[in-house]
Amino acid sequence: MNFFERQATARRASLRLVFLFAFAVLGIVCAIDLLAWGLLSLSDERSSFDIGVNIVLISLLVIAAIGLASLYRISSLRGGGSAIALQMGGVPVSEQARDPQLRRLRNVVEEIAIASGVPMPQVYVLEQEAGINAFAAGYTTADAAVAVTRGALERLDRDELQGVIAHEFSHILNGDMRLNIRMIGVLFGILAVALMGRAMLLHGRSGGRRREADVMVLVALVVMAIGYLGLFFARMIKASVSRSRELLADASAVQFTRQTAGLSGALKKIAGLHEGAKLERAEDAEEVSHMLFGDGVGLGGLFATHPPLLQRIQALEPGFRADQLAQLSLRWRTDPPNGLEEDLRRGLSGGATGVLPPAGSVMQVSPPMVAAQVAQPHPDDYRRADIIAASLHESLRALAAQREDVVTLVLALLLDADVAVRDKQHAEIAARLGRDRAVMAAALQEEHLADLHPMLRLPLASLCFPVLCRRPRQEMSRVLDAIHAVINTDARVSVFEYCLGTLLRMQLRASLDPSRQPQFGRRRIADSRSEIAMLLAVVARAGHDTEQDALRAYHAGMQRVLPREAIGFGVPSEGVVALEPVWPVLDALDPNAKQLLVEAVTAAVSRDGSIRVAEVELLRTVCAVLHCPLPPMLERG
Repeated sequence: MNFFERQATARRASLRLVFLFAFAVLGIVCAIDLLAWGLLSLSDERSSFDIGVNIVLISLLVIAAIGLASLYRISSLRGGGSAIALQMGGVPVSEQARDPQLRRLRNVVEEIAIASGVPMPQVYVLEQEAGINAFAAGYTTADAAVAVTRGALERLDRDELQGVIAHEFSHILNGDMRLNIRMIGVLFGILAVALMGRAMLLHGRSGGRRREADVMVLVALVVMAIGYLGLFFARMIKASVSRSRELLADASAVQFTRQTAGLSGALKKIAGLHEGAKLERAEDAEEVSHMLFGDGVGLGGLFATHPPLLQRIQALEPGFRADQLAQLSLRWRTDPPNGLEEDLRRGLSGGATGVLPPAGSVMQVSPPMVAAQVAQPHPDDYRRADIIAASLHESLRALAAQREDVVTLVLALLLDADVAVRDKQHAEIAARLGRDRAVMAAALQEEHLADLHPMLRLPLASLCFPVLCRRPRQEMSRVLDAIHAVINTDARVSVFEYCLGTLLRMQLRASLDPSRQPQFGRRRIADSRSEIAMLLAVVARAGHDTEQDALRAYHAGMQRVLPREAIGFGVPSEGVVALEPVWPVLDALDPNAKQLLVEAVTAAVSRDGSIRVAEVELLRTVCAVLHCPLPPMLERG
């Protein structure tokens, strides 16, 4: 199952969830209406019409209460993944952390982020939790947060930690995070009915006349019972959806890492150690139980949000037996595992071996191969991610992690090689952000970026984005204005300038209001013909030197996605900038249509049999805007 198929599956799961929860809400409303009808029918003074009107009003009141409570809970999480991590007691892991366990965690998360082509998520540690657990939360890849317990850092070796983080990244890439937040909101809304019954009970006990108070208590008890019964079925629905998504995430994590030992090792330690995956903050853990790597609450049966641990292990290692798990548990009682020590014994330093290909090299790719790589990194992608991370000078990584210096680094990446153009860019930066910033950017470009390998530019920028987007909104507006001015200084926007500016704006919009970012599109190819033709024309021209070659590349792309359409080849005079109005339309395509479009763009850029670094950057940007992340290097090892 590739990324696009998983996206389509997640969309169906989301629709199924909406239907099932709507059915649960309908059941609650009908039960309360039946109670109201029984009470109102006892009065001889009310006509059937009056009873009907009252029941309609009660139905609307119950629906409004559930809806408003759900919206309130979801709005409290509109800050995205960080809001949930902080609510669970998460402590942010600084980019400058020196704790070996925290450094190893950041390195693993960074490695998987680079390999999968998504921005570096915020990283948190649940310091007070001794159990082995983790979760990913957020609305999109741009606001995602990954949280890991201190127990996981202490007990898991590097391969096991990588397996757990890969499992959480699969939730990020498969579209599970938004679904998980919706489940939190809807469950809270249904719980509101039970809380209403509790409030009525307290009010009824302190009421005036005995008979009225007794009736109020009886009604409150029935409303509470209805609310908790609805919550009972809602939790069953949540558990059912969650179990299927967890099995898919395990399978995806194995696809990501191409080894089962890490993930199965983590599951064995959860099953064999006394602390298991339990979380101390049990009340909060129950609300987010469907988001956790392991069952943090201890629910079983119909309410179990995860398949049994032995079943998950055996899915990875079919020959593993329950008695082997008992032996591990017995051994760990007296000699509990230490992840860092296990790494040292096995020689797992996490270091990279190999070098980047020459800057002017070309790659051989095919449309199906690129589509298969979307959000599905392989072992060679992790190896190359290690090489990319190791190839970035330590001073650049430090600048990318510093709140003040990251602006200078992004501006320096955009400075032109032409001295005359660079002088104008210097003036634009000085006018908007001060002369000191302009001087620092120029010095940084000359000392560290002039000879930077082209394959390192976008990965370095992706490390900058999360830090850059944490700046205040007003200050960020000035930074964006300066970046726009630098890009447009010479009235000629290069492919790299456009890619960097587009990715930055996309990241910023998503981080400012993550809850408003779309997830699954429904638009069809046939409804987007002109936008697809525009994209393919611009991409074909950007990747080929002659008009004739560009025309052939355009037709190669159109043959993939719109084979029966006769739309003429025309490249707008403004070049890549003409794509701005195209993105919202194409991002609204359904997953299967996006797969065709990715293959079409690949066919266009690789029409001449090869693809250069600049074309890879453009292809990665197109895929990022379509929320189909690509690894940094496309050719398989």
